[in-house]
Amino acid sequence: MSTPSALLKVMIDAARKAARGLTRDFGELGELQVSRKGVADYVSAADIKAEQVLFEALSAARPGYGFLGEERGLVEGTDKTHTWIADPLDGTTNFLHAIPHFAVTVGLEREGQIVAGVTFNPVTNELYWAERGKGCFLNDRRLRVAARRDFGEAVLATGIPFMGRPGHATFLKELHQIAPRVSGVRRFGSAALDLAYVAAGRFDGYWERGLNRWDMAAGMLMVTEAGGVVSDADGGPDPLATGTICVANAELHPLILQRLKAVA
Repeated sequence: MSTPSALLKVMIDAARKAARGLTRDFGELGELQVSRKGVADYVSAADIKAEQVLFEALSAARPGYGFLGEERGLVEGTDKTHTWIADPLDGTTNFLHAIPHFAVTVGLEREGQIVAGVTFNPVTNELYWAERGKGCFLNDRRLRVAARRDFGEAVLATGIPFMGRPGHATFLKELHQIAPRVSGVRRFGSAALDLAYVAAGRFDGYWERGLNRWDMAAGMLMVTEAGGVVSDADGGPDPLATGTICVANAELHPLILQRLKAVA
């Protein structure tokens, strides 16, 4: 399968539509309308417009589906078995600083299981997409997670709690466990793209705590469909429930968990 299904085409079209406004506003640092959601947590008018475009496009294509978005929260649909889980701008801080690493990301949950996902970076024109049981793709190229087995050669991604968020001490302890044992640790500022990069074999693994469902929904399916292993950061089966995640190939995944568990 290298051609998206009708369902994925709906998601891809919606993501591309939402990205048009982001592309237009990207780099206009003096013109962006920005408000504060919390300490060091910002939302721009571009976020809100992009989510409105996403919501309208997805609702028009599948009128009964529910919608869970970062800015508007949960909108229940008449079809209780399907919910879109969307972040119109994952990597808002990057976007606000004109750093070209952000994405529109959409996952589809069916009866409690993520069955399709799309993540699109409009600056690089990289479209990641996956459907359960049918593989993961970057544009039209099939993806596989990296085959690296030596922990010392691995490059891992993570997220660092920003000001106003809990977990700084735990993160530093985890970093102390992992950083001296791997080739490198990267913090790029977009969980959706971190997961997509693991699926593409660019990162060998990724862990983070304090995430939301819309940060992970599409990306965790991509990793699974690219042959990777997905758990929460404590080894549990449901990252969407705990808000933590750990992903890698089958050889490195337990090694990352081992180091994270050493913190406790």
